[in-house]
Amino acid sequence: MDPPVALSSLSGESDAEWALAGAEHAGAAFLGGIAVDRESREAVRGMVADRDRDEFLPEDPVAWIDAQLAAVADADAALRPAVNVRATRPEAIRGAAAVCADHGAILEVNAHCRQAELCAVGCGESLLRDTDRLAGYVAAASDAGADVSVKVRAEVDGVDPAGTARAVADAGADAVHVDAMDSEGVVGIVKDAAPGMTVIANNGVRGRATVREYLAAGADVVSVGRPSDDPRVLRRVREAVDEWVAEEGTAGRQEGRDAPEVSR
Repeated sequence: MDPPVALSSLSGESDAEWALAGAEHAGAAFLGGIAVDRESREAVRGMVADRDRDEFLPEDPVAWIDAQLAAVADADAALRPAVNVRATRPEAIRGAAAVCADHGAILEVNAHCRQAELCAVGCGESLLRDTDRLAGYVAAASDAGADVSVKVRAEVDGVDPAGTARAVADAGADAVHVDAMDSEGVVGIVKDAAPGMTVIANNGVRGRATVREYLAAGADVVSVGRPSDDPRVLRRVREAVDEWVAEEGTAGRQEGRDAPEVSR
């Protein structure tokens, strides 16, 4: 991703319009989350009814993905789109991933949401406790031709972040998007466990201090969540990332080695 800044999905808000509004500051945008099969959609409907949440619930979620990715492409923005999806079966993941592949977009498996309704049907955070099933989702998306990211949450009881990272890497994941939960150390743990994957660090990214903490911990990319619609925050984050990349390039030249490449 170039620049190594991502916009992170927000329930019911992160569509093509949202992504394009922040495009000048970011190299990627994760649209969604979007529930793509019957069970996950029923869970989301329950969340909307019980909690007055904003969620995407189009009649045809795969058609929605196609239309949103087409809108990003039509804008000709220098932005890599991605779609964060919730599902209870690998077949549903495969269908969404095929559309992402057609658009050159990333399919992101949501192993992150912790709402009880989603976990009860086997979505979101529950996948972190069933790495075989999570790996099956990743393999389904990869087999459909999409680049694959997995959104995960740190500090989940009984879950080993390193083991999860290795499992999804072995299944074909290209990136792991870590909600670090105010613990930047988990970023380094994930990076060491699966050094071939791009590690995207999320949670509290607001400016220079948080950007440098995550990049120093081993992140390849930082992602902005709740304030992703605030151009002041995005500007600060982008400036901090550009500063870091410039410093790393200078250090590399001084040591007689190539400047580090940013994952794309």
